[in-house]
Amino acid sequence: MFELLLGLRYTRAKRRTGFISFISLVSILGIALGVAALIIVLSVMNGFQEEVRNRILGMTAHITIAAPDGQLHDWQQASSTALQFAEVKGSAPFVLGQGLLTSGDLVKGTLVRGVEPEREGLVSEIPQKMVAGQLADLKAGEFGIVLGWDMARELGVTLGDKVTLITPQGQVTPAGMIPRLKQFKVVGVFRADYYPYDAGLALLHLTDAQRLFRMGDTVSGVHVKLSDIMLARSVAPRINAELPNLFVNDWTHENPTYFRAVEIEKRMMFIILTLIVAVAAFNLVSTLVMLVTDKQADIAILRTLGASPGSIMRIFMIQGAISGLIGTACGVLSGVLVAVNLGTIVPLIERVIGARILSPDVYLITELPSKVLVSDVSTIAVIALLLAFVMTLYPSWRAARINPAEALRYE
Repeated sequence: MFELLLGLRYTRAKRRTGFISFISLVSILGIALGVAALIIVLSVMNGFQEEVRNRILGMTAHITIAAPDGQLHDWQQASSTALQFAEVKGSAPFVLGQGLLTSGDLVKGTLVRGVEPEREGLVSEIPQKMVAGQLADLKAGEFGIVLGWDMARELGVTLGDKVTLITPQGQVTPAGMIPRLKQFKVVGVFRADYYPYDAGLALLHLTDAQRLFRMGDTVSGVHVKLSDIMLARSVAPRINAELPNLFVNDWTHENPTYFRAVEIEKRMMFIILTLIVAVAAFNLVSTLVMLVTDKQADIAILRTLGASPGSIMRIFMIQGAISGLIGTACGVLSGVLVAVNLGTIVPLIERVIGARILSPDVYLITELPSKVLVSDVSTIAVIALLLAFVMTLYPSWRAARINPAEALRYE
């Protein structure tokens, strides 16, 4: 194809005026910067999303099995049924309730979860999150309690201190209804680096929680952990089919508002940054228009030699596409390199400017998370190439319409 050869030659050839070459370089750099920015921003958002998701799911399970009335009688059967699936790594029962923790004059509302210490590690990362004591220190009948880091700090308690738990289940006495009170000993403190858990979750032994909330031998439900959290949406309905009388929810239903908001934000950022790439691609129009004006004599000669208008159009479309391809390739390469090495680049910038970009007191992380997805990179590259190709249509069409006689009149 002589169109391809001429398009490549025009890309390398010197212009009559250096301004055209400068505009061409600017358009390529603009596309490269837009593509790189889009890859970096989406990678950071993917990293944040995965970081928060892992912190949320590190303290709970991927799938929850519960009874309609809140009391699961034969939890052993539900657990064994879930374990029959190859994707399931572990299961553990739990008791869930609410209460007030008091220490001296300090009062703090809390979500109380009863767990089996020896099985809880199969479905959550609580044993690895302990910063004081151990989860195994929860013994049945000893009424020990494990508190979140912020809750222990706000109540001013440490290991060995006593706290009083007040539950909504009251007792009827001659003086009227009074709440149930029980004193617990702090045997551990965990830190999930996720404030809702660190400031609002307390752990008891499963047996103690059953006695406290008067549940007998029943539990609130069973937590299930999978080998891959992204399989939850497909595995949960299959478990529910085996347990039709129970509720089976996956983690996407536990925090729908947050994850939906993150997805919407990611889509909006993608649209906004794609517009930046489109603005950069618009420079190709001006570049090719000036090039067509510069090459009118060449176009006229090619037409007189027998080149068709379609061939002329393809020559300039190829040249514009090559510029878009170079810009997209440079943008993808630089964007991926920066996104992968953000953990090194951000500390370097912090040392140069003498300030922290991410304060651990605010963001609860010490480094900027980043996750490069092949699907994101490929989508960005395809969109950038399509935009560059579309921008070549009008200048190429104008080149094809040049009249050879008019172009050669003043040559």
